[in-house]
Amino acid sequence: MLIVAVVGPTATGKSDLALDLAQALAPAEVVNADAYQLYRGMDVGTAKVPVADRRGIVHHQLDVLDPHEDASVADYQAAARADLDAIDARGARAVVVGGSGLYVRALLDEMNFPGTDPDVRARLEERAEREGTRALHSELARLDPGAATSIGPANTRRIVRALEVIEITGEPFTANLPRQEYVRPAVQIGLDCDRETLDARVAGRVERMWELGLLDEVRALAPRLGRTAERAVGYAEVLAHLRGEITADEAREQITANTRRLARKQMGWFGRDSRVHWLDAQSPTLLADALEIVRAGDDGTLDTRTDERPTRRSLGS
Repeated sequence: MLIVAVVGPTATGKSDLALDLAQALAPAEVVNADAYQLYRGMDVGTAKVPVADRRGIVHHQLDVLDPHEDASVADYQAAARADLDAIDARGARAVVVGGSGLYVRALLDEMNFPGTDPDVRARLEERAEREGTRALHSELARLDPGAATSIGPANTRRIVRALEVIEITGEPFTANLPRQEYVRPAVQIGLDCDRETLDARVAGRVERMWELGLLDEVRALAPRLGRTAERAVGYAEVLAHLRGEITADEAREQITANTRRLARKQMGWFGRDSRVHWLDAQSPTLLADALEIVRAGDDGTLDTRTDERPTRRSLGS
């Protein structure tokens, strides 16, 4: 069954549309693709939909990690794809929702995550020290010219990683790079709005988070936050406040500014994917428009591999 993914920048209403679609397309289940909503207890700061507001719809990949754990895209891919298999086996529709572009692609697209070998990496790093990075880059150019072209001769870390992958897999490093090719039939619906509106939505969201107790949430989680979780927008700034580095008002201002920057970054990521079918987040016919895209995908009249229409709106332009 065609997977429906709702993507786009933060504060555009993705969660609400995903719930509306899941209800309209029932039986359907939601699969989270927001990296920080994976964490238990990180609720207010990630705008996680409360259980009472999930309309009885089953949600997956929420609250699956403790805050001290480091999120892994590879682990997410394996777990979330297993969820997709189970949802399909139940005869239900999967509605994926999230703004973490890498996680969306890991779930939907051809993307491999070669393992690591500490011994191989240590040997390559020792060679880089002894022979120089350019010597390893020359070796990479011989083994995988495409990788050598894309990786500069001074980028030791990436050169070492490319050679490590080649040795571990026996394949060129470029063979393991992600491709914009769905592993299952899917359609991506992107939500967008003009910059002024989005900025206002972000400000409103931060205000609501403050009222819902973001300070208390971060204070309670602080002793248990790991390297990944403590970098999340909203949490990093409040942690700085709790350490006495900035005032509460400064923390709130920084969260608003950093969330706006995050939205621009997300739009840049999803805006580069021509397969995304963009809709106006403020449209009074949003659900109907989204359902029309899904129906076209289901009956084969919509090209789910690419969308050449210039439908991206003015955000970030």
